[in-house]
Amino acid sequence: MKEAAKGGQMEVDMGKMAEKQGKNADVKKFGTRMVTDHSKANNELMGIAKKKGVDLSKEKPSMKKLNDANFDKEYIDAMVKDHEDDLAAFQAEAKNGSDADVKAFASKTSEVIKKHLALAKATQAKLK
Repeated sequence: MKEAAKGGQMEVDMGKMAEKQGKNADVKKFGTRMVTDHSKANNELMGIAKKKGVDLSKEKPSMKKLNDANFDKEYIDAMVKDHEDDLAAFQAEAKNGSDADVKAFASKTSEVIKKHLALAKATQAKLK
C-alpha cells in the first residue's frame, strides 16, 4: 500500500507538471487524465489503508527531474516505464496478495493501469 500511495501521488504531481509544462496537446491531456484517475485511486487506497490501520499520510513520492526542453518526450517515456512497472506490481498483488481488500483494489486498478499504458504508448508514438 505504501509503494502504491507514493507512486499514485507521483503520477498526480507529474500530471500537474504535464498540464503546465507540456507543449503537446496530447501530453497535456494525458497529464490531466493522470491527475483525475490517480487522485480517485489514491482516495480509494487511503480509505482501505485507514480501515486497516495503515497511515499513508507520511508517504512522499520522489519526483523525477525532467529537462524542460525535452519535457514532453521525457514525461511520456517516464509514464510508459512507470505504468509497465506498476502493471506488473499490481497484477502480482492481485494474484498473490494476502489481504482481500488490497487484492480487489489491485485487480480493479490493474485495468485502469492497462488503459493508461496504452494511452501513454499512443501518445509516445505521436511524439516521434
